[in-house]
Amino acid sequence: MRAQKPLVWLPACHRELDLADPGGYTVLADRYAAAVTAPGLQPVLFPMAGAADVAALLEGVDGVLLTGSPSNVEAARFGATPLPGDLLDPRRDALTMALVPAAIASGTPVLGVCRGLQEMNVALGGSLHQQVHAEPGLMDHREPDGIDLEAQFATRHEVRLLPGSAFAQWAGGTTAMVNSLHGQGIKRLAEPLVAEALAPDGLVEGVRVEHALAFAFGVQWHPEWRHEVNPFYARTLEAFAQACAEHRRRRDRP
Repeated sequence: MRAQKPLVWLPACHRELDLADPGGYTVLADRYAAAVTAPGLQPVLFPMAGAADVAALLEGVDGVLLTGSPSNVEAARFGATPLPGDLLDPRRDALTMALVPAAIASGTPVLGVCRGLQEMNVALGGSLHQQVHAEPGLMDHREPDGIDLEAQFATRHEVRLLPGSAFAQWAGGTTAMVNSLHGQGIKRLAEPLVAEALAPDGLVEGVRVEHALAFAFGVQWHPEWRHEVNPFYARTLEAFAQACAEHRRRRDRP
């Protein structure tokens, strides 16, 4: 039976939540699913999907939202040395490193959020700072410890948006206030990416994929958080939803 709403693939994370159940758990924060549901999309998960499944699964979806996560992209993926105690998700890395270029090449709309932006950059040939706060001249972009979620996700700093960019259109100007909850960040920008949003310290926080066949953007902030009261976040998600709906219409044409 054909789904009525455009389908958006949200790659899940993998956790050992119960030491008595060593098989692990597939997890997704509800706020990401809620954020794509609000503008009329249907989130879908493929818990056991791997790189070999990407091509076939992309044929059945209308968009890809690369979610944020507490885990970091593994350092070996961009030629760096792992840090002690790093929280990793190698299953997710293996999937998204294949999913990003395949989705872009197929014209499937893509939106990367936080870890998702970093996955886009690494999958397309870029590298990351493993600890942005430890880099001279860069800010501490992590959320404060010991506070509730509302405070953690509160707007933290301004981003400068490229005039004439989609970001500037969604924000209604060339600056916007955004939240900030990340330890890794873009170091070397992948060649296919164009920087269109910068933090006050110059860190790249918003990108588009140059010459992409469809919507292909990544953001370091979290537009899924309280998007219903933040016009910039809401317009970003609505633009993604419109691109997914258009992809669905193209796939439905005889």
